[in-house]
Parts: sequence; C-alpha cells; structure tokens
Amino acid sequence: MDWLHIYIAGAASLVFALVAVVLLVSSQQVKIDLDHGPLTYLKFIWANFLKPHDKHAEGQQGALESFYKTQAAVYDATRRRLLHGREDMLGLVAAQLKYKVENKEIKAGKAVWVDVGGGTGYNIEAMSAFIPVDKFFDHVYLVDLSPSLCDVARQRFERLGWKNVTVLCQDARSFVLPERQVDPKSADGATTDRVDLVTMSYSLSMIPDYYSVVDSLTTRVKPTGLVGVCDFYVQSIVDVSCRNYTGGAFNRHVNWLGRIFWRAWFDFDRVSLEAARRDYLEYKFGSVISASDRNYLLGGIPYYIFVGCPKEFASTPSNQTTIEKLDASFTESPYLLPANHQKEMDKAVEKSTTEIRSKAYESAVINLSANLPLPSSFYQNHHYRIHYNDMLPKHTQFQNEYIYAFTWEDPRVDHRLLNIGPDDVILAITSAGDNILDYLQKGPRRVHAVDLNPNQNHLLELKVASYIALGHRDMWKIFGEGKHAQFRELLISKLSPHLSSQAFQYWVQHSHIFTSKSGHGLYETGGSRHAIRMVRYLFNIFGLQGEVQKMCEAQTLEEQRAIWPRIRRVLMSKPLNWAIVSTEWFAWKAAGVPRNQRNMIVDDYFRRNGLTTGMKQSKDISGQSIWEYVVNTLDPVVNDTLISNDNYFYFLCMQGQFSRRCHPTYLSPQAHVKLSTPGAFDGLRIHTDEINEVINRITPGTLTIAVVMDSMDWFDPTEDAAPAQARRFNTALKKGGRILLRSASIDPWYIKHFEENGFTARRVGARFPGTCIDRVNMYASTWICTKTKDIDRPKNGRSISVLSLGDSAVGSATRSNSVENLKI
Repeated sequence: MDWLHIYIAGAASLVFALVAVVLLVSSQQVKIDLDHGPLTYLKFIWANFLKPHDKHAEGQQGALESFYKTQAAVYDATRRRLLHGREDMLGLVAAQLKYKVENKEIKAGKAVWVDVGGGTGYNIEAMSAFIPVDKFFDHVYLVDLSPSLCDVARQRFERLGWKNVTVLCQDARSFVLPERQVDPKSADGATTDRVDLVTMSYSLSMIPDYYSVVDSLTTRVKPTGLVGVCDFYVQSIVDVSCRNYTGGAFNRHVNWLGRIFWRAWFDFDRVSLEAARRDYLEYKFGSVISASDRNYLLGGIPYYIFVGCPKEFASTPSNQTTIEKLDASFTESPYLLPANHQKEMDKAVEKSTTEIRSKAYESAVINLSANLPLPSSFYQNHHYRIHYNDMLPKHTQFQNEYIYAFTWEDPRVDHRLLNIGPDDVILAITSAGDNILDYLQKGPRRVHAVDLNPNQNHLLELKVASYIALGHRDMWKIFGEGKHAQFRELLISKLSPHLSSQAFQYWVQHSHIFTSKSGHGLYETGGSRHAIRMVRYLFNIFGLQGEVQKMCEAQTLEEQRAIWPRIRRVLMSKPLNWAIVSTEWFAWKAAGVPRNQRNMIVDDYFRRNGLTTGMKQSKDISGQSIWEYVVNTLDPVVNDTLISNDNYFYFLCMQGQFSRRCHPTYLSPQAHVKLSTPGAFDGLRIHTDEINEVINRITPGTLTIAVVMDSMDWFDPTEDAAPAQARRFNTALKKGGRILLRSASIDPWYIKHFEENGFTARRVGARFPGTCIDRVNMYASTWICTKTKDIDRPKNGRSISVLSLGDSAVGSATRSNSVENLKI
C-alpha cells in the first residue's frame, strides 16, 4: 500500500474520532469554554465539518459569514498548524522586497501592501518576523468579505498600535483603495493605485470567481511589484509537463487517489482545489519562486507557494534589450546594439555566418509569440542559471540526487597548468562546483559551468547564493561542517532571492541535510555517500576510530606513514575488494565510475601484465586490476601528501567535514571577501545540458579553455561520440585554446581523435605505481590538448538553431527574428 494512502486513512479516522468527541460533549449539560485551550479544536471541527451552511445566506458574503462567524474567535488558534506555508510565503516575499530596496527598485517606508482575503490579519502580524511592518510599508490594506473576520483584524491592529493598516470589508474582485498612492518614480508627484505587494493566503481556493480576481491583480501590481500566494491544490504532473514557465515541477504531482479524496473532502466547505486556480495564476504572472509541499498533520494535504511578478518582462525596449544581452552572453556572441543592428546584420550575411541562439532565447521567443510568461529564469534576480526543461528524461534520470557532494579534481594542478587570466573564456563540468569557484577567483571573463544533472547545478547555485547573501561564518557551517541548524530559515529569508526557482525547490525539500541532528550532513549525501558510509562503518566495526583521528592530526609524513598500515589492512583487504570494491555496482553507485571507464582500468592492467583479451571475462583477474588501481591510488597519497593540513579530499572522507586548517580554497576567508563583492559572478553561466549541446550554441572560436575532467572516459570506444566531441571542441576553441582532461587510463584511447581533429596532445601528468600525480591521485594521467589548426567546416557555417519547447522543433531563430519584431 502506498504511504500516502495510509496517511489519508489515518486522517479520516482521526476526523471521525474528533466528531464523536464533539457529539459527546454537546450532549452533556456542561459549560465549556471553547474559545481557549485545546478545546478550541472542537469548535473548529463543529464549524468546519458538522455545522450546516445557511441555505438562506445571500451571495458570497453570506456564505462566508455562515462558515466563519461561529469560528472567528478561534480562527488563528486552529489555523496555525493546519495552514502550513503561510510564514514561508511571507518570508520569501519579504526577502524579495529587501532585495528590491537594496537595488533601489522600491523605497523602504514607501511600499504599499494589499493582503487579499486577509481574514483576521494574522499574515500582516506574522510579516513582522521578517520586516518591520509599521516602518517598511507606507500603508497596508487588508481586504476580506467576512465582517466577523474583519472585526477580529481591527481588534488585532488596535492592540498592536499600527496606524498604517486599514481593514476593508470588500469584494476581492472590485475592492477600492481609499487613497491613491504617490508614484515614487513620478517627477511631478502623480498618484497611482498600483501597489508593491499583493498576497493571498488560503483565500484563492475559496473565491468562486477566481478568474476575475487574478485578472484584477495584474492591473494592481506595479511593474516592479510582487504577488505572493499560498494555498491548497491538487494536480497531476501531466497537467504541467508541456509548460516551461512554471518555475519547476519538483514535488508537484498528486496521485489519483489524493486528487479525488482531497477535492471531495474540501468541497464540503466550498473550498475548491482544482488545478485551474494555480494554473491561471502562473499564466497571468511570471514565476519568481514556485514550490509544492504537503501538510502531514492531516494526512498530507498538498499546498503550494507562489511568488510572482508582472509577466510583461519583454514588453518594453529596455527589457527586450536585456533578453538580447543575455542571449549574447550565453552564446559568447557579440551583442548588436540597436543603433548599428542593420549594419552588423549585413556584415553577418556577407560572411554567410548563421545565427547562434541559446535554448533560453528560443523558449522566450515561443512564449512571447503565444502570450505566455517567459521561463522563470528570466524573472530571477540573477541570470547565471540558464533555462532548462526539468521534465526531460535526460534530467529526471538522476531522480533528484546529485552524485558528488564535493569535487574530486585537484584545482591546484589546474591553476598550474592553465594559468587562468582575465581574458579567458572557460567551459568546465560543474560537478559539485568547487573548481568552478576556484576558477572564478582568478577573474576570467566568463566561466560556463556545464552539467547534465540539474542537482549538481543546484549545489553550485547554493554556494554562489551563500557568497552573495551570507557571511563567512554561516557559509563555513553549511559547506565546511556540512550542517547548519538554521539552514531553512537562512534559505527562505536570505538565500532565496539569489536562487532560481528550481534550485530553491530542491533545497527547501532537502533542508534536512543540513538541519537533521541524526544525519552526518552534506558530505554523506549524493551517490558518493555509499563509499564514505562504507569506510566509516569499517572504521567503527574494526575499532579504528582512534587510528583515523591520529591520521587526521598527524603533523609529519613520517607519523602519518606509521599509522597507515593498521588502517590499510582493513581498507585494502582482498576479501573486501573481491566482495564489494571490484564490483560494477560499487564502482558506479559509490565511486561514480561508469562501465566504460572501469573497462579502461582493466585494459591498462592487461596491457601492463601482458595478458590476453580473452581473459577479461575472469572476475578474479578483473577484480585484481581494480584492487591494484586502488592500491596505486591510496598508498602514494599517504606517503606523499599530508592529510591533516593539505589534503582536504581524504580528510573529508575520513572526518565527514573540513577543518579550519584543511579545506578547499573557496572556503577561505580571503576567497569569501573576493567572491562576495558585487559583480563577482557576472561572468558565470550555469548550463544544465550535455557538453555537446552547449558547445553547439557557443560562437566558434571564443572558448580559450575547456576542463572536461574525466568525462571522455565515459564514451564508448565503438561509437562516434568521442571524435564528434573533439570536432566540436575544435570549432568552439580559438587557436591556442586548451582542453584539460583526466583519465583513468595511462594512455586513453580517445587521444588519437583529438590529434586527428586539429589538436596537439601532451600528457602533463602520469601516475605510475608508487607515484602521486596530485593530492587526489585518483586518475592515471592528465592531458593538455592544444588547438593548433582549424578543421574544415561546412561552407554555410554552423547549422541553424531550431526553436524548441522542450526538445520539439517548431521553427528557426535568426537575428532578424529578434524580440523587437515580435507581436506581443
């Protein structure tokens, strides 16, 4: 039985039991105060589940009074636990408002907020936990149609002494603000009835004519304003599978039983959970943040949080220009100023050079032509995360999990070999983002971080947002220690304005990684956690904790070498290797080593020992090759690198966290000062796609460096993928541009393909038995492939990009078909 079915059955049983208690109490002649204490829930149950609606009530206001009048006094006491997400929504919009104040889009003390369906005023008081309501807002209006709830709200604000809050008992479709506000952007003091913030908390689902309400909000919110909504919903993932503007589909699906049960249950109280309400909201506003969750107090009721903005991002010339500029930076194309647009186009035609467009631009063109909101990435405060379709199988295959919680490649070697400068344009695999942050400290013009796994990019986004929003102390707790008790609060109140909607959804659902008291933190998550956990279990079983601690505290190599044999006997035992380490499952799930790369290790062993290929099927010999590879990895690390002070890779594996002496450069106070300065990430572009897809959409001859880690090892030698990628890199790199790659083989089979396609290949590092190639020592060789000549290209240049919604081709994109010429 599905776990959700159990929750629903449990919730139903609980409700029936509570109904029985209410009937029992009502049958006794006892005077009981139901407005205070735990018995308030009995009054709540009576009003919500037993009391019949007044059939003679007129209109929506009469229906609301019939429902709320009995329970107005206990509304707040009973809803605090039942209506989850309200505080989170308020925290998110407050964080966005603070960001707008910092960027002078609105003025503190001049903002105007309207809370539609605000009821008792709980939301407005709760907002004071995030911003001072009586000082930040020039005026706050609470609009609600229930006189009983409005009376409670007036008493609340009278008690608080807030003079800038007005309660309006009016219809949400047609409410009128008593005073027009002075437009702060007007030079002549003109007034406007548009506001900076509109919120709706569990009210949209209770408004029958919700279309007119949502429509009215589009004319009430300023171009720089926000809409925040929190409400119940039920929806199937099929409903949103073809939409690219919803801000992500993470955790959005509600199964068929849940959809039927919750809709039927809420219909008794005239609360409508149909998907169209959320759909229409997302259609009328651009998605800044969208998140779905469940309230498990009553059986897992689904609810959502939506933070939106006016969707007309590209309705003005300045914003059209922004889209063009973004597209140019995504593709390394020169931005064509409107003044010389035609001149540049003529030159492009003369050179027979076709247009290169990013997928983000193509999606924007489609949405504008269909009067849809743009993809949510265009509404973010930062544009380094490029739009991608998170519903594609190539992304969903990772099942919402990253493989690497930290990067295994040694950036010290990268810097020595590449000598990164301010004119470099770098393309690198994201992994956990550690090396990307290392490269950015050198101030290159651009860094394109590429990873097919969206969750690896979510991790990089979180690190970037932490630089922007947090001090070094909080960042150290999150990424140095891997745990932070207040992570969820920081995520909502400080980090959220600097994250894409998809990344925020991921981390709000995985906040327990950092906050759980029983867990081991960030560095025991991801696919690589299997290896780290296995090592820790072995240490515990064989009583090696003391030896491990000594190893991590050793101050000399001699001391470290003396401790190692006792640990080595366990980690590198033949039975352990035969049973676990040498298996394909462990290689992929725990170490992230795919079959093709594992085969390269085995092939090297056979060549080195003069064995015939017919013996490769032997498990014993194959296992022996993996065991030897592990020995050649670990023994030199212990002999040549000091784990306690310098080798943070293995220190982390043994301790589960970094230390103040031993950590990546990006966690140093100096790096934090450098990367927390404004504009530090202006050159970062995060692509969620295959390397080839990104290369195809970058202007030829613009990359200077490509860092592909060990990704070439993953290709099948019998297919054309490796030579095809070598040809694409030749096109993307300028002459003299370099590719840095690592391999599990001392002599990778694909090097010849680079040499056949305009590169000179040079092995700059080799790991032979007993030697250490770098602090990780995980790879057998390191190579630099330098482009020395162009290979032949088609006469008409690159193929024309196709407009795509997801992966469906629907047309072609050229500079002449620019945003300026579209009908909006």
